[in-house]
This record gives sequence, structure tokens and C-alpha cells, in this order.
Amino acid sequence: MSYIRTYQGDISPEQLGFTYTHEHLVCRPPYWVQKGEVDLLLDDKQKTALDVLDFKRHGGKAIVDATAVDYGRDVSAVKDISEKTGVTVIGTAGFNKSFLWHAPVPHHLVKLIGNYPTYYQWIDEKSVNALAEFVILEVEAGMEGTAVRGGQVKFGTGYNRITSLEEKTLRAVARAHHETKAPLHTHTEAGTMALEQIELLKKEGVPLEYVSFGHMDRNSDPYYHEQIAKTGAFLSFDGISKIKYAPESTRIDCILALVRKGYENQILVSGDTARKSYYRHYDYGLGLENIIAKWVPRFIAEADGRGFDGEALVRKFFVENPARCLMFKN
Repeated sequence: MSYIRTYQGDISPEQLGFTYTHEHLVCRPPYWVQKGEVDLLLDDKQKTALDVLDFKRHGGKAIVDATAVDYGRDVSAVKDISEKTGVTVIGTAGFNKSFLWHAPVPHHLVKLIGNYPTYYQWIDEKSVNALAEFVILEVEAGMEGTAVRGGQVKFGTGYNRITSLEEKTLRAVARAHHETKAPLHTHTEAGTMALEQIELLKKEGVPLEYVSFGHMDRNSDPYYHEQIAKTGAFLSFDGISKIKYAPESTRIDCILALVRKGYENQILVSGDTARKSYYRHYDYGLGLENIIAKWVPRFIAEADGRGFDGEALVRKFFVENPARCLMFKN
């Protein structure tokens, strides 16, 4: 039996619908709080909810909140948003990347992880298996002491390198995947180190078809994308709307290059909307509606113009592929 684990409980994959597979809804990352980076604090659940409703109004059904414990997750606020908007939310257990760990552990987490002054010291002092047990608890019992269980597990690595502690969390998350059968998502800084992550995951015995690699559009290299796709993994093009990194034409070219090579069943698309200035109702940004309302019609037109079935591809990227990617498989 396969199922998807959401904030409201387990559902069948057929119930998921049109899905953004990498977003952030409410978060106060301790690292960015310490640095005074206000734009990176999504701290008003009412404003976030208005953007979620915009997404829903255009046919959106589900959102993966990719906020891990070290990125200032707010489980109760996100649960409230999901309940009040009627949009399904999938939560995330696990970790982010190492530079974020040089920040104080919030007081409400001390009972859960111990009295460590920073995430770095917690991860450094705990064993791989102890960290795996923490992630397993978040998937099987609930995140941060709540009854809301994580629907995927996550780790991250930095730009062009994997630190020893990032490798430690990778191995912990891999072991949590084996225990829980939760799908696995990875953060790749600027789209780098996915192939190196793959080698480490293979050593931990993780089947790559359970894994989605984030930020693939930050590294717009078709050869690189193909090497990842050959493993059976999912590729997440999750920087839509961020023209500062690349024009949409580049993203669409990379996506269609993979489709042309037969990898359309392994592509995910979303926005990683993690700043106030990206949200419409925080700071006049393009908002959560931009992909579904504006990018999708453009993609269909471009795909159709190159001889593909654009509508069929959109259904794959936003409905069929997320339903397979997010499944727990017994």
C-alpha cells in the first residue's frame, strides 16, 4: 500500500492533485534572525495564507513545505494555514545546510534536542544513528513535539563542497529513509554536488528513485541533468520566477531537453518561495500564483511550439510526478 503523509494525515496518491513540491510557508531561520535579514523571515501566517488562497483559486491543491527544523519551521502556523485554506501541505523532517547551523537553538526545541547552544554543536556531538532517530521520530510521531508527522526527509550540502557534518546528516537521513520509507529530498547549493550526493546515497543503499534533487535550474547544464536523471532520481526545477538566477527560457530549455531524452517522468517544478519579497501579500512580489497562473500557460505554449504536448507535460510535472515522488512505499 502506498500513501502520502500530509499535515492532516495520510492520503492516497490520487488525492494529491496539482502540487508545488518545494516552497516555504512560515519560517524564522535562526541564522537569518541573528543576521537581521528580515526579508528571509516569513513570519505572518495570515499573509502567507492569502498567497496560498491565490494558488488555490487557480486550481492548486497541495504544497510541500520544505522547511526543516534548522530553518525555523513553525508547525502549528502551517497546520493552521492548511486547515483554513483547504490546501494540502506536506511537511519536512531532517536538516538543511551547514552554514545555517551556526545559530542558537530556539528555546522551544531545547526539550526535544537537548541544551545545545547551536545546531552545529548538536549535530557535531550526536552520532549518525542518534540524528537518524531524531528524523525517524519526526516522521513517525510528529515534528517538534506535535502530532503532525513529516511527509519527506531532507538533507543539504553547500556550494561545490560537502562538509563532514553535511555528510553526517546525509547518512542520518538515509538511515531514517530506510526505517520509515519516507521520500527523500536534497538541497544542492546552486545546483552543485548532486553527483557526489548520489555516490554517498548509494553507499547507504538508498534507491535513487526515492530521491528528488533540489535547485537543478540553478545549474543549467543539460549534460549534468542527464547524469542525474539516468539514476532514476527526480530533478526539481524549483527556482521558477527568480529571473536574477536565469531567464525562464533557460529553465524551459533545460526541462524540454530532459523531456526529449525521455525523462519527463522525473521532473518536478516549483518556486522555493522563501522571501517576503517573493510573496505577493508580504511585499508585492509575484506570489504563489505566478507559476500556476502565468508560467504554466507560457510553458504550454513553448512546449506545443516545439512539438510536445504541453498540457500533458504540465500534468506530469505538477500532478503525476509529485504523486509518485512523495509516496511512502511499503
